[in-house]
Amino acid sequence: MAEEIVNRVANNQNLITFDLEDYYPEGKRVIFDIKDWLFEGLLLREKDFRQHVSDHDWSQYQDQYVALTCSSDAIIPGWAYLLLTSSLIPFAKKVVVGSPETLETILYNEIINDLDVTHYQDKFLIIKGCANKPVPEGAYIALIQKLQPVAKSIMYGEACSSVPLFKRK
Repeated sequence: MAEEIVNRVANNQNLITFDLEDYYPEGKRVIFDIKDWLFEGLLLREKDFRQHVSDHDWSQYQDQYVALTCSSDAIIPGWAYLLLTSSLIPFAKKVVVGSPETLETILYNEIINDLDVTHYQDKFLIIKGCANKPVPEGAYIALIQKLQPVAKSIMYGEACSSVPLFKRK
């Protein structure tokens, strides 16, 4: 009779797979490009810009994550992003200045900062690397910084083919 094959990795109670995708904040992402509100796409005229802000329907961003950007080479004064953010605050879940990746990184950083990692004390962890949702590299960096002080060991990948990253001595 053949001996039964036992998956010791899968049965290891101390081995925990941490999947950042499980923490993905659901909600629509919007890129708000102010280029079209600039004179010839390059110059911000305060009076015209304020008129656009005043006339715009901000309620369309209800419960959405908004990344403010300017796709032209215009120099945008800092107050312009503040004015836009002020109009978005009553509606948007989160407002950032930057790219979609910047938005995702900030969202994940907030989630990771709030994580209670005490139950990972002295555990062997695998940070899952493949994701179907947009998990930025910066989220993995923030996660290892949060987990390393408590974990016994941290690997990256899948249980069958993980890359060792850290092992407490």
